[in-house]
Amino acid sequence: MVDIAAKILGIVLGISRNPSLSQDLMRIAILGFALTEAIALFALMMAFLILFAF
Repeated sequence: MVDIAAKILGIVLGISRNPSLSQDLMRIAILGFALTEAIALFALMMAFLILFAF
C-alpha cells in the first residue's frame, strides 16, 4: 500500500513540475500500478497453491 502511495505522489510531483509530460507520466503510472497489482495477485495465487496443494 505504501508503494502505491509513493508512486501516486511521484506522479503528482512530476506533473506539477512539468505539466507537458502529464500524458506520459499517467501512462507510466497506470502501467506501474497494474504491474504492482499483478505481482500481488500472483503472490496470493502462489500462497493458495502452496496452502491447498501440499
